[in-house]
Amino acid sequence: MNTTVTTTTLKMNGMEYRCRTAGLEQDGELVIFLHGFPESSIIWEETMSKLAALGYRCLAPDQRGYSDGARPDGYENYSLRKLSADVIGFADVMGCSGKFHLVGHDLGAAVGWSVVTLYPQRIQTWTAMSVPHWEAYKWALENDPVQKQKGTYVTKFMEPEVPESLIAANDYAVLRHLWEGFDQETQEDYMRIFSQPEARTAVINWYRGIMQVEEQIPYKDVETPTAFIWGNEDLALARAGVEKSHTYMKGYYDFHELNAGHWLTQFNEPEVSEIILNHIQKFPIEK
Repeated sequence: MNTTVTTTTLKMNGMEYRCRTAGLEQDGELVIFLHGFPESSIIWEETMSKLAALGYRCLAPDQRGYSDGARPDGYENYSLRKLSADVIGFADVMGCSGKFHLVGHDLGAAVGWSVVTLYPQRIQTWTAMSVPHWEAYKWALENDPVQKQKGTYVTKFMEPEVPESLIAANDYAVLRHLWEGFDQETQEDYMRIFSQPEARTAVINWYRGIMQVEEQIPYKDVETPTAFIWGNEDLALARAGVEKSHTYMKGYYDFHELNAGHWLTQFNEPEVSEIILNHIQKFPIEK
């Protein structure tokens, strides 16, 4: 069984997305992986290989703004509704018109919570990493002093042009500090994206679009089988939002608090992959 992760281009809605794939020649269930900021689809390679070895079909896109061919102008094009619709589009392009498994980290998790809300009929299982239920996160950002302190960068990212300059300053010192300890291949893949001025604006537009576009997404209790992985030393996500997130879980729910930081796939991959796999295997898709 071929477990090699390969890179390909998917065309969707007039845009082209750079994607990593594994096991696509198989006939197993589809698993879509969503990266966060400042990352790329490379964070999922080890997990994808493990799932492909068990027959799953895996897709991890460099999402809107991160792919050279999918970088529309204007933060209104990076709203949660648009980013969520992309996820469904990826499944459709893969020939999956029914249910699939979804995994997301960081802002990829923010998108995933929206997908589960807007398209619950399409998601068999949902695994969120780091970012709690989006309503819980927003509540914590407004009400919890610890989360307010951890989230000061979110407000800074609302400003025009300033954050783009900030992350590029001093040879990308801010980003290189965040990526400390990452392997060379990962850092080079990230710099392939963040060294482009138009890419820096596009990825910051995720924050502008997510926080500033009024969409009235009807977030509610989650009945989709959900696993949530959180590191209690996370630099950006505090406990208050995580605990409030639990109150939205009305279906099967599997919470894992790790003695870990934010970069779960980089420094805790074996444990994370095992949690993801176990969760997916508990809920096979009926044919």
